[in-house]
Amino acid sequence: MPKGVLLVNLGSPDSFEVKDIKRYLKEFLMDERVIDYPYWLRYLIVRGIILNVRPPKTSEAYKKIWWDEGSPLIVISKRLTAKVQAQVSVPVVMAMRYGNPSISEGLAALHQQGVTEVLLIPLYPQYAMATSETIEVLAEKLIREHYPQMVLHKFPPFFHRKEYIEALAGVTAPILADYPYDHLLFSYHGVPERHLYKTSPTPAHKHIEDGKRCCDPYSAEGAHCYRSHCFETTRLLAEALQLPEGKYSISFQSRLGADKWLTPFTSDRIKALAQSGVKRLAVITPAFVADCVETLEEIEMVGGKTFVENGGESFKLIPCLNDSELWAKALAQWINND
Repeated sequence: MPKGVLLVNLGSPDSFEVKDIKRYLKEFLMDERVIDYPYWLRYLIVRGIILNVRPPKTSEAYKKIWWDEGSPLIVISKRLTAKVQAQVSVPVVMAMRYGNPSISEGLAALHQQGVTEVLLIPLYPQYAMATSETIEVLAEKLIREHYPQMVLHKFPPFFHRKEYIEALAGVTAPILADYPYDHLLFSYHGVPERHLYKTSPTPAHKHIEDGKRCCDPYSAEGAHCYRSHCFETTRLLAEALQLPEGKYSISFQSRLGADKWLTPFTSDRIKALAQSGVKRLAVITPAFVADCVETLEEIEMVGGKTFVENGGESFKLIPCLNDSELWAKALAQWINND
């Protein structure tokens, strides 16, 4: 049976123009697994409020990080796909959950190459309803409707995989060796607390216990627990980098609305670290495998400014895995061993 691979990331608007931002945000935020309210309420919030207020601000954020070749996320993903393709014998296609190239286009490209068995790899190390799950559900739907003879295999979350941790350590260690940091902040993308309860059967109080504990990520309960995956990635990478206890911490970024989201918030943590006397802060973003507006603008630009304004002296964003040789090799190894 001819096999193929579909690498899927979040996505990006086609340009930083407001019209493209608005179209992208509409597709993104109307996803019932991103804003998981009843359709009528989601419609009112997104179409009635967010799309009338947020696009100009989001456009400015994208404009600040846009490359000559296009959106950093898209450019990096293309480079990564080419590097992975060079190391495997089956077709590898990239797609985005929102925007272009779409998952529909990715599946069509594989179908045109005669692929009948697809390995779907959501490029999110930690499982979440608004990331991995929405990709899997859409891919299943499209295959059921358009390619009923196609077999779909879903690659599991890789938050703990040896190759992923080694790639992260390989990218991070040389930077930390040259940057005498006072503190390393692990910033993960935030999700509403209720998303944890929807994807994991763990009782609520065990998810949000004390900032250091959550459910067991290797148990049936923790298999889809985003928070426990984040803590385990942190533990494994800290171990690989031999980070001293007390010299690193975890936070969560990019909250939306007034609901309870995972804490502590990255913006608050950056401010507090500066005010507590930390002068040189390094930030790593292990929930992202490619640099994007959330890392380049929200963390490096806005976070860096906040840190300095509150007494910090030097701020360092550690790049994502991007198209590094170690990351491409890890993906190729997983594909070849599947």
